[in-house]
Amino acid sequence: MDNKLMLAFLIVILSFLSLNSLHAQETLYNVPSCDVLDSGKYYSELDISARPNDPQFSSFVPRFVAGVGKNVEVGVNLNGNIQPGPDTTTIVTAVKWKVYDGKENGWAVAIGDNLYIPVQNKTYDFGTYAYPMVQKTFSSKTRIGFGGYFYSKGVVDPDKSWAGGQFTFEQPLSARVGLAADWFTGKQPSAYLTAGGYYKFTANLTTYVAYSVGNINASNGNSFFYIQFCYNIN
Repeated sequence: MDNKLMLAFLIVILSFLSLNSLHAQETLYNVPSCDVLDSGKYYSELDISARPNDPQFSSFVPRFVAGVGKNVEVGVNLNGNIQPGPDTTTIVTAVKWKVYDGKENGWAVAIGDNLYIPVQNKTYDFGTYAYPMVQKTFSSKTRIGFGGYFYSKGVVDPDKSWAGGQFTFEQPLSARVGLAADWFTGKQPSAYLTAGGYYKFTANLTTYVAYSVGNINASNGNSFFYIQFCYNIN
């Protein structure tokens, strides 16, 4: 656990070594956006989830993304670092393609796929999360997104696959501060409503803080705090 936690923070710290401009927000909290990195641009992120009340838990997920050109980006996450209990370390490779960018009309469309490769305490061999996503940016800078998702068996439920809807909302309040929320539909273990806000410390570094409430068992403690550090390396 200690080595992986150190690695997670190291990814974020190393990304402070070069400063340039903000390029994209890859996800809101959990739901992907339609943003993609330009060719040769790199992005790092650390997601921290924690519930201080019983039943207590914490989770750390580092992410790295690179733009490869032609409105395509690829990335890798390290999932499964959860305490208490044994880690279920899973390498997640990701690809996202912005198939339409309306620019002035504010519309964008993206499709993507994440491949889950369990490597520790695994209960399945391989899995996938696939999605289409549509977003509309209004003149007020409000941005809403909607799409669908598919999780193969094992990724979020050991007994079945799941499909449903996914939604995002963003509202800048100033050049540095804004509100954000996302939501997965369905009575499945990874379906949450996550809502909060963000603050841009620099042109490169943005922090998202939110609270997540599960679609199931919310009254029994299925909720937690969520913090996300996002950094554009170049």
